[in-house]
Amino acid sequence: MTTAASAPALLVSDHVDGSLYVLTVPDGTVTGRLTGRHLSEHAGFLALPRGRVACVDDRRGELLVLDPFGEELVELAVPVAVPAEHLACDPSGRLLTVTTGLGANTEPWSDLLTVVDLATGETSRVRTRVGEPGVTVLGGSDPLVVLRHREPGALAVHRFADLLAAPPGCPAVAPHALLPLPDDGHGDAQDPSSGQVFAATSEGVHPARRKGGTLVAETVIPWESPARGWYLRLDTRRRALWTTLRGGTPDPLRWPDWTNQAWRHDLETGSTLLTELGPGLVFRLALARSHTAFTRIHPDGDELVLLGADDTLRRVPLPAMDGAPRRGGTPWEGVQRRAVAASPGSDWVAVTRGGHGEVHLVDAKSGHEATCPRLSTPLHHGGHVMVRTREDGAEGDPVGR
Repeated sequence: MTTAASAPALLVSDHVDGSLYVLTVPDGTVTGRLTGRHLSEHAGFLALPRGRVACVDDRRGELLVLDPFGEELVELAVPVAVPAEHLACDPSGRLLTVTTGLGANTEPWSDLLTVVDLATGETSRVRTRVGEPGVTVLGGSDPLVVLRHREPGALAVHRFADLLAAPPGCPAVAPHALLPLPDDGHGDAQDPSSGQVFAATSEGVHPARRKGGTLVAETVIPWESPARGWYLRLDTRRRALWTTLRGGTPDPLRWPDWTNQAWRHDLETGSTLLTELGPGLVFRLALARSHTAFTRIHPDGDELVLLGADDTLRRVPLPAMDGAPRRGGTPWEGVQRRAVAASPGSDWVAVTRGGHGEVHLVDAKSGHEATCPRLSTPLHHGGHVMVRTREDGAEGDPVGR
């Protein structure tokens, strides 16, 4: 039974309009709203201990720590370099790092990296390398910042203490260790229980384990498919890695023919499971208590796909979006999309209807939609969403999603 104290909270961001909403789940009542806050959709939301959430306001250049269960929604605001590309923290949730990327530009141009100690309020900005780096933060007595670079590909290791102690003026810093990677890395995860970091490339998932102040490469985990994953997520429920493998011609005009497979790699047993999801556009995924949720966009009809812990599939039709991707066009430019969110402490899944300002709240156990609140902004590009309970353990995945 869900009590008021344990009921999930839903955060919904319209990053174009500049609004952030907090709703109760499953009734969909709006309990809080911020305006004039343009959150970085790419850096996403980062789960922190005690049900808190971190995100980056790309217009104001601030890292926000939010408490959707508290009397004041904004707990802390800290200046950071933008546009935010990736956001991560150490396993304690105290030490945060924000990388910068493209923003509204066609080529990478910023080399700024920001580190923040939430306990002391200290912050520092340094210059690393122009690109779109992913990031993980390894904890312990000497925390490490690991940047995943492309072209040339590498995992670059920095001591968090050195970055925090850097002098003012955004000095250039060099990593004290480098681990080579293929040039097409995209997707990052960390397993706090093992101290491993993971990077996705076309070859598979590259694990590396901390050894003192450096990283040691481990055996690549193959995709076991001609497709590849572009996104990695740690499953805090069962110590597994998840992604969606996208296959077929890379031509974005052929997106309705793209193949999609759910990929789950069990970190305890080393086994990998592939599940066919269907053609079209499948992007990020969400982890509910007993299900993994995907949205599939296709000209023939959209759906929420729920993969149960028993590996059974349930498909829930979703109403069409005005401005959805069409045949003959790309699925990225000038179109509406969907965002999906869930909490490992709840069975509720939230799916947005981009351009309509609607959020479908679905019970993953039954596939039944409980309610569909409509917000006062359209949720451009699908917006961005997160579901949390105070004690759901989502902070066990210390990478922004």
